[in-house]
Amino acid sequence: MKTFELTELTIEDLQTKENELAEQLFALRLQKVTGQLDNPAKLGNVRRDLARVLTVMNEKKAAAEGVSKS
Repeated sequence: MKTFELTELTIEDLQTKENELAEQLFALRLQKVTGQLDNPAKLGNVRRDLARVLTVMNEKKAAAEGVSKS
């Protein structure tokens, strides 16, 4: 998932995406613990995607509140 794709989404869509990724991350961690994880790199990719979503969402919230970026 690319950052420019996320910037086009609304805050509500980003929150939905955050929930989906958090659930997916939980499932992957569970698979890792039980030894069923086929692709360990997917865990890192989901973590990065979740971080991207959170970053864009925080930027949009700050812009909506009129807070200037430092």
